[in-house]
Amino acid sequence: MKDYLDLFFTFLKMGCITFGGGYAMIPIVDKELIKKKGWVTMDEVMDYYTIAQITPGIIAINLSTFVGYKRKGSLGGILTTLGFIIPGTCFIILVAYFIGNIMDYPVVIHAFAGIRVAVGALILDTVVKMVKGIFKDWKALIIYISAFILSAGWGISPMLIILGAGIIGLAVYLPPLLKKSSGNGSLK
Repeated sequence: MKDYLDLFFTFLKMGCITFGGGYAMIPIVDKELIKKKGWVTMDEVMDYYTIAQITPGIIAINLSTFVGYKRKGSLGGILTTLGFIIPGTCFIILVAYFIGNIMDYPVVIHAFAGIRVAVGALILDTVVKMVKGIFKDWKALIIYISAFILSAGWGISPMLIILGAGIIGLAVYLPPLLKKSSGNGSLK
């Protein structure tokens, strides 16, 4: 029971302090889930983010569900998801109730301007951490540069880029793995 409560309250805390969406929460994930709790590694987080990109739903909620499921199965996934969404849901209800009355106040306008800047910094921090974690070899760098050019330069659909990168990743990384495993009869 203690483990379930720990999962719930950890994600409740993260839900209270996360602003700006899934990528902006990577510094919090790094601090809370990787360094403090040791529940996941950065490689696992990147895998979860990759899966979350191609599944329906919000990245942060998908990440919460994946971590909870990994730790304690279905109930863990449910508790982490609930823990993460409760603060945001309460905040949205409050904002919806008061938004018409407060959005014209200069203090609110300036606060949101500051929050946007901070979220931009958190997203940049996330990009730096992701880039450090994915370049294991020159092949990954080529896939990264190609995906960036296709997205930023030509405006190709992210879905097509991810699908193409997955196919290229299989073509590039699977044959050496199969060759290596044929000597011991197993594929890891």
